[in-house]
Amino acid sequence: MSSQITTAFVNQFSSNVTMLSQQMGSLLRSAVDVETINGEKAFFDQVGQAAAVQRTTRNGDTPLMETPHARRQVTLKDFEYADLIDDQDKIRMLIDPTSTYARAAAAAIGRAMDDEIISALIGSANTGKTGSSSVALPAAQKIAHGSAGLTIAKLVEAKQKLDEKSVDPSIRRYIAVSPKQISDLLNNTTVTSADFNTVRALSTGSISEFVGFTFIVTNRLNTDSNSDRQVIAWAQDGCKLAMGKEPTSRIEERADKSYATQVYYCSSFSATRMEEEKVVEIACSE
Repeated sequence: MSSQITTAFVNQFSSNVTMLSQQMGSLLRSAVDVETINGEKAFFDQVGQAAAVQRTTRNGDTPLMETPHARRQVTLKDFEYADLIDDQDKIRMLIDPTSTYARAAAAAIGRAMDDEIISALIGSANTGKTGSSSVALPAAQKIAHGSAGLTIAKLVEAKQKLDEKSVDPSIRRYIAVSPKQISDLLNNTTVTSADFNTVRALSTGSISEFVGFTFIVTNRLNTDSNSDRQVIAWAQDGCKLAMGKEPTSRIEERADKSYATQVYYCSSFSATRMEEEKVVEIACSE
């Protein structure tokens, strides 16, 4: 056998480009109210709780009540993604990665949308006639870590906080958790067998609801100053996603870049918390 036959060996490459593990698009958009807006800023007017008075005399004056009004304001933010693919690159790769780049771009915009929603849920919200004032999520709407991860007791407390604020039970409720919080529930020795079976089904994706909340598992939740995970529970209309421009893509040649193909995505949106009573932050030790 010739000792030089190894020079005839060839390398084989896949004809496809594989996407690495990543969140493909937004997980939270469908869990909040979405409204299309025009302009740089948007204002959302609100009417608060009013009280009725008892009528004690016949033919008396009609009582005039002060109906409370409030307003939330958002300023649109623009998000972009672009990358170039030279024709020479396609030749050297022997494949065309354009469609894969487009998928990566769409996923990036979706993740940016989730980051905006998460920040709005537990950050400061612009309020007032001109949106010049800000309101933070009050301490009463936060559950301390208690040197523990996510527990059944914390879920029940979050539900209780929403119920005590008279949040309409017909409005769908969500909770965003990281994978660690699902593990916390599975490893909780105080959980009854019925609860354990429910959580186990939750972890496998067989069900998505528990203690009145629809669970959304995401890796984009932040940690607070104590390095505790900021799990968020909310009613759907407790957060507003203002869409100025839906995600839009353009794939075309760039004459100024030697006719390379440019994959371009853009979108304009912003989010705000609409009502503090409809959001609960749950600190979870990790």
